[in-house]
Amino acid sequence: MKNKIQKENKIEEAAAEQVKNNILVEDARTGLSVDALKRAISNNLFYVQGKYPEIATRNDYFMAISYAVRDRMLQRWTSSVRQYISGKNKIVSYLSAEYLLGPHLANNLINLDIYSQMEQAVKELGFSLDWLIDKEVEPGLGNGGLGRLAACYMDSLASLEVPAIGYGIRYQFGIFEQAISDGWQVEDTDNWLRRGNPWEIARREISYDVKLGGHVQRYIDEKGKLINNWIPGWVVKGVAYDTPILGYKVNTANTLRLWKSEAPRTFDFQSFNAGEYSNAVNQKIICENISKVLYPNDEQIEGKKLRLQQQYFFVSCSLQDMINIHLRSGDKIENFYEKFVVQLNDTHPSIGIAEMMRLLLDVHRMEWDDAWKVTTKTFAYTNHTLLPEALETWDLELFASVLPRHLDIIYEINKRFLVDVTLKFFGNHQKIDSLSLIGEGRRKYIKMANLASVGSFAINGVASLHTELLKKTVLKDWYEFSPEKFSNKTNGVTPRRWMVLSNPQLTKLITSKIGDTWIKHLEELKGLEKYAEDPEFQQAWMEVKLEQKKKLTRKIHGTLGMIVNPESLFDIQVKRIHEYKRQHLNVLHIITLYNRIKRNPDIDIVPRTFIFAGKSAPGYRKAKLIIKLINAVGKVVNNDPDVKDRLKVVFYPNYNVTNAQKIYPAADLSEQISTAGKEASGTGNMKLSLNGALTVGTLDGANVEIRECVGEENFFLFGLTADEVEKTKSEGYRPWEYYKNNKYLREVIDQINDGYFSQLDQLIFKELTDSLLYDDQFMVLADYQSYVEIQDKIDEAFRDKSNWARMSILNTARMGKFSSDRSIREYCNEIWKVESVPVELIDPSKTS
Repeated sequence: MKNKIQKENKIEEAAAEQVKNNILVEDARTGLSVDALKRAISNNLFYVQGKYPEIATRNDYFMAISYAVRDRMLQRWTSSVRQYISGKNKIVSYLSAEYLLGPHLANNLINLDIYSQMEQAVKELGFSLDWLIDKEVEPGLGNGGLGRLAACYMDSLASLEVPAIGYGIRYQFGIFEQAISDGWQVEDTDNWLRRGNPWEIARREISYDVKLGGHVQRYIDEKGKLINNWIPGWVVKGVAYDTPILGYKVNTANTLRLWKSEAPRTFDFQSFNAGEYSNAVNQKIICENISKVLYPNDEQIEGKKLRLQQQYFFVSCSLQDMINIHLRSGDKIENFYEKFVVQLNDTHPSIGIAEMMRLLLDVHRMEWDDAWKVTTKTFAYTNHTLLPEALETWDLELFASVLPRHLDIIYEINKRFLVDVTLKFFGNHQKIDSLSLIGEGRRKYIKMANLASVGSFAINGVASLHTELLKKTVLKDWYEFSPEKFSNKTNGVTPRRWMVLSNPQLTKLITSKIGDTWIKHLEELKGLEKYAEDPEFQQAWMEVKLEQKKKLTRKIHGTLGMIVNPESLFDIQVKRIHEYKRQHLNVLHIITLYNRIKRNPDIDIVPRTFIFAGKSAPGYRKAKLIIKLINAVGKVVNNDPDVKDRLKVVFYPNYNVTNAQKIYPAADLSEQISTAGKEASGTGNMKLSLNGALTVGTLDGANVEIRECVGEENFFLFGLTADEVEKTKSEGYRPWEYYKNNKYLREVIDQINDGYFSQLDQLIFKELTDSLLYDDQFMVLADYQSYVEIQDKIDEAFRDKSNWARMSILNTARMGKFSSDRSIREYCNEIWKVESVPVELIDPSKTS
């Protein structure tokens, strides 16, 4: 009996030990404790990186930590994918040419809710988490607001537990890294993948062939049906690379699926044996070029062709993938739109309308009317521009050389569509020409916004003013033809990255007063309003702001060697460099302030630090001149002893998400000064205001709604309205008259022209000043005086520290509307008709 009991005790002890070991094994992959994280980092360093501590580099530790975090995301990711595919839920497919994600590590730690645990684990291993986070190179997958919006929306889709897949291109190189040399922008290669990417998983088993070029062979089959057989000139293979996008404190992890282009056959053995070594890999090089660079320069015809190939490549792969997922689930192709809704993020993916028709007609042998029904119930289109020249078009001959089958389909869509147009607008040839998918200029061209509009069941703008102007201007005839398609979905930003991650001190202060649920329900920031008049809270608020400004001053000094005063007013304009965004209007004001000091060196002036950042498109000459002008003026102002450091001009190079996270929290003043009626929405304006910056701006884009929310008294408004801009132009705008009649403006322009800021070189900025004086399309001179006057009022306001703090608090408190969570809820409820699907975690030990 005694032996039996001893034996049973040993069995129980062994079982307990096995359970303990299983828990340890599980903890190594999924545990969230400090000890589990330390063990995971050590294991990854040894088993994944193949290093031991004595020889491990900083990058080795970064990779080891990243893999530890990714492991903890994989259970959520696989659980989400399984639930979406096996369930009857609808899936949102977001098609975007760019995703400006920013670094992953810190954001994933926040969404997993293990930031403090990881910080402690790394500390106990002898390192600083911040030191390792700074090692991460951000993905070169986006450029500006379009890509950043896509990233915010992916974050919100996951945080709201909405089934979604983001589709795009896995660019090997980003748009470029920007350096400044002698004041000029210099572009260098953005080789963001050079040290590897721990967040992605290559899915080499998921690949699709994409045809390009060639011709269409037509014949009648044995059933008497016309067959269109596309004989391609060449074929490229798209290989899937997946990145999990984790929601905030939920089990949902959605997929960002990016396509890498490869040759179906990467090596020609016969050519190599014949001594033709270059020819042996020629096809590989040609195919890989498609996913090589984000936005290749399209000044030349080959660049334009490559852009079209890029757009079609990722759209074709994505639609083939969706159809494959749908059919593997046991569903029929006829009800594809019940499983997927596809959102076109601007016109870049609008070739998807024609590609969907091709796949349904040529591959799945559907009849035209049935295929058109599926297509038009699948797609929705977001327009992001009011600039007519930004509505994408393709030269018909170029298009035909790349996509001959799609040209046939577009012609057929157009023919059938124009029958309806003619019936509705009979005899109105202007409207018929406007709505046609084919433009009849000197050379025929295809209008991609029209293709997106005719093939989508919904069309939306991205700010209230933008949507109203769409209806009145660039899409006016479309609105008259299909008003039921139109709605507004004002952009938003994710508070996880743009507050919790980038401004932890302010997050902590806010949470100490109203709790932390505002992070997923941004409207709860309204609770801060009652503290706006509280002197103690005002002081704490401004102390946080000052600390952020000090951090930025250290970064500026480390990057540029420049010392700036953190007590000065930080006047921030950070965004893509473009004439309509009017960075040069800001510069005219800086020179005006400088001239005041030169006239009276003892003048009492509010010290200001002007901080610019942004990239110009490589081929955009005037935008590059604006960058040069900013730096030229800065060189004079920053080194003039009369200024006595009361003005400083900083151009912070290589603006990206990483740098934006340092700049936004430090801003006192947000410059949103685009010409009214030109900016679709903007999201930088939201991020800056959310972080407590006060806005100086025109009634343009989302500025209108921000001003309505924060209060007119807390927004510095200037300039012509959109209607006044159009009226001024129609009455014959003469910028020269503004120059002639305003002595201070005349003085500024003359200084630039006379070479005061360019070592007496009178030609360097002539192209820029001539455009202002004789062809001022963006009303810079018309708005100059109003801008200078409002800036003087800003000086007065900044002197009243208590009132400035009150306005800053209210700006943050009233930004609840501008969460990307709100935007996505509106898309889900009003366009996509998609519901949240909470994810149940799969136990890895119980899966077969």
